[in-house]
Amino acid sequence: MATATLPTTANAVDTFPINGTDYIEFWVGNAKQASHFYRSAFGMEVVAYRGPETGVRDRASYLLQQDKVRFVLTTPIRSTGPIAEHVAKHGDGVRDIAMWVDDAREAFRLAVERGAEPATEPQVVKDENGEIVIAAIRTYGDTIHSLVERRRYNGLFMPGFVPVSSPYKASPVGLKYVDHCVGNVELGKMNEWVGFYERVLGFVNILTFDDKTISTEYSALMSKVMSNGNGRIKFPINEPAAGKKKSQIDEYLEFHEGPGVQHIAIATDDIISTVTEMRSRGVEFLRVPTTYYDSIGDRVGKIDEDIEPLRELGILVDRDDEGYLLQIFSKPVQDRPTVFYEIIQRKGAKSFGAGNFKALFEALEREQDLRGNL
Repeated sequence: MATATLPTTANAVDTFPINGTDYIEFWVGNAKQASHFYRSAFGMEVVAYRGPETGVRDRASYLLQQDKVRFVLTTPIRSTGPIAEHVAKHGDGVRDIAMWVDDAREAFRLAVERGAEPATEPQVVKDENGEIVIAAIRTYGDTIHSLVERRRYNGLFMPGFVPVSSPYKASPVGLKYVDHCVGNVELGKMNEWVGFYERVLGFVNILTFDDKTISTEYSALMSKVMSNGNGRIKFPINEPAAGKKKSQIDEYLEFHEGPGVQHIAIATDDIISTVTEMRSRGVEFLRVPTTYYDSIGDRVGKIDEDIEPLRELGILVDRDDEGYLLQIFSKPVQDRPTVFYEIIQRKGAKSFGAGNFKALFEALEREQDLRGNL
């Protein structure tokens, strides 16, 4: 079952058909322990494993799933090799945002023809449940996009993985699917990668935020939101902008040691319930001043939710022409100030919470200041 993102009306011409997000793979220092965090804190279930016990000698991987969200956590078995080098340089982080396609060979051929750098040539992997064709191309930093073809496969996930179960089963917290993934790139590189996604993968720029929209007294950034042809995948791309002090993007680039995935937004149908449960399990979220909620009615109009639970949890609200959304951002989920999560509930809105950018940025700056990085 491949993951999906927010459905939208398909464009008349989709020059690079993608069915949705297949999985997101993290390269981490200790996948066994990281998997326990996502199980206990996010309520995900470990459903498959690949490692030395299954004949794979250089790594161990755990597949975790909740509804349509699929994470693969991979760790190196030895101190040398690409996984160990990636973890040493970047810390725990996203290596692969994999895309589900109908024809991986053709998708790879087309991407390379349009200028993509190959990461892995198309290969066929088989087991008793059929075969998967998989290839990969490079994008910003050390991030890749695998292209995964599943039409001849009926197994749980992928050949090489074996089903696993555990007596420990944390209850789900209501996570539904990946809404969007945000990438941070260096100053002056945003438009280069916007052009890459337009030219190579047929994405379109659906929203642009300049340094006047996303700024505080001290720092700023610029962002462009890219969407694939059917609207199921959205990749905002950020770059830092000049400011009095170091922006959150500069901090990320310094501690990640280069471009990469900054945060993953996951959708829920009940953000109050989801965030309440995640907080009770130890997930830390950013907080905005309680005065943010004093004028929320004037700013966003009538909403279905009571204000007090939103105020208590620190959930932000914004409205566009099609409805409103509720969102909240976690603190980094590892010791380096790099990857974090957004929990989002859409009540018709298709935007990204521009009305919350100033409050969010100020909250991020307070955390940067505590770390001595502002």
